[in-house]
Order: sequence, then C-alpha cells, then structure tokens
Amino acid sequence: MKELDQSTFESAELIEQTFIYWFSDHGHVRTPFPDYIHYNLKEKSTELFFNWVSELDPKAKDEINDQIISEKFEEIIFETATGMVKTEDERITILYPFLPRIGDNIQNETKNPSMDESIVIDRYLVKEGDLSYLKIILNNAVTKDRWETKFELPV
Repeated sequence: MKELDQSTFESAELIEQTFIYWFSDHGHVRTPFPDYIHYNLKEKSTELFFNWVSELDPKAKDEINDQIISEKFEEIIFETATGMVKTEDERITILYPFLPRIGDNIQNETKNPSMDESIVIDRYLVKEGDLSYLKIILNNAVTKDRWETKFELPV
C-alpha cells in the first residue's frame, strides 16, 4: 500500500475524487447527501479516515489495497453523514441511495393506462419479523389514487 498521509498528492486526490463522485448526480447515481452537510461531512469523514489509517498496524498496512481503502473511506462518509442530516427521509436516502425517493416518478409496467405513472409522496422503514422493508406511498398521476408498495432491504 502506498503510504496514506493527509499531505500526499495521492491521498488528496483519492479524497477529492470520492467527494466529487458522491456530491454530484451522474447517470443513474444521484447524490444521497444534502448540500447543507457537504462541508462538515468532508471535514469530519476525512479526519475519521486518517484516524483509522493511523491506527492500522504495519502488517495490516502491508496487506491493504486501494479497493479496501476506497471502500473504507466511503463507509466512513456514509456512516458520518447519517448523523448529520436533519430528517428521517434524508437518513433513509443515505442508507439506501439507490431506492426511490420522495418526488420520484414510478412507471408501472402494466397495460392499464390509468396505472402508468405514480409519484412517491412518502416513505419509511418497517420491520416485519426478521425482514426490513422500505415502504413507499404513491399517488397515481392520472387517477390521484393513493397506493403503497414495499421493497425488501438488504441485510
């Protein structure tokens, strides 16, 4: 492993590129982080990451690779962000960044034109037995009928 140090170009580049990626929308990936936490999230997660690096024993440093470093840094960013947001919905977005969000349009694949499009109006986490779900409440764009569905969440 290259030596990770806050003062090296490689470390600064890794950190900057990670934040550029997660703080902007691109393709099918939308940023899960609200603008108002960007500055503090960047400061705090960078500090926590370098604390983690400094506590690695020399043997671990020899065995660690760039992929592990990148995954650990992202893990720290996401864990740190969950404690910085103001609402439960923002926390859900950080925990499950690829699932539907409030305001999203959901296309229904049925042949029934009255069920073609719905808009997510609310969502929350539910637990049923050992399984966890994201329950979403939707309004049909045509009929204005309210309906709901749920997605099983990864363990």
